[in-house]
Amino acid sequence: MQMLNILKLRRNTGNLITYLLLALLAVPFIFPFLWMFAGSFKSINEIFEIRLLPRKYYWTNFIDVFTFQPFGRHYINSVYIAVIVTSSTLFVSSLSGYAFARIEFPGRSILFLVLLSTLMMPIQVTIIPNYFLMTWLNLINTHAPIIIIPILGARGVVATFMMRQFFLSLPKELEDAAILDGLNRLGIFLRVALPLAAPALGSIAILTFLSSWNSFLEPLIYLNDLKMFTIPLSLPNFITNYGLPVWNLQLAATTLSVVPILLVFFMAQKKIVNTMAFSGLKY
Repeated sequence: MQMLNILKLRRNTGNLITYLLLALLAVPFIFPFLWMFAGSFKSINEIFEIRLLPRKYYWTNFIDVFTFQPFGRHYINSVYIAVIVTSSTLFVSSLSGYAFARIEFPGRSILFLVLLSTLMMPIQVTIIPNYFLMTWLNLINTHAPIIIIPILGARGVVATFMMRQFFLSLPKELEDAAILDGLNRLGIFLRVALPLAAPALGSIAILTFLSSWNSFLEPLIYLNDLKMFTIPLSLPNFITNYGLPVWNLQLAATTLSVVPILLVFFMAQKKIVNTMAFSGLKY
């Protein structure tokens, strides 16, 4: 009995030390968020004072954010763009991933390698030809480029790769049983493969939404009308007539923009972690 108590004490002591070390390691990651949140309630004069909590809480900062510029419109733009990009990416990647994983057709492996090779080109390389293409299509200063390009670009390729890896892990016996039940290829995809792929679809949806929500370069290149801005373009726009940042409003707007991301992450953090496992299931 005494030995069990000693072992239990050692285990509890080890857990306590581990949690303390993890808490210390978390401080550099958590402190910027705390400083941002606290700074959103400060006046502009006390932003850089060496104190975390404000002397007085200026709740009006969150109201001024919407009167300084059309931040509400920017928020709506980001939401609907992220939703469209996410849903469209799920549609395209699930179909193409299933085709590459389960359907035999000539040149499948070569086509898949060509598709993956596009990941070796950074977005900065393709931004100029894409800009000329969108100019030729008369889509500049619209939301079409920042919706179409992520779906058919590198992010869509990554989603397709992840879906292919997941579909490769499904037993072939499931398809054989579905064929015996009279299902065609589309029926197998819709009634068998797609429902089983819910974890992969959820992971892709989360990562795609986060990527679209935080996208900065594409909106910066394709948009110049203030009403068309998304949140990443809106945040640096809290400046005075002399080009100086209005720090308290920037921090308040950033706090508001982070809320949906934090909610998505805390509700589905296990799916985000499990996402990385899908890429190594089977080749």
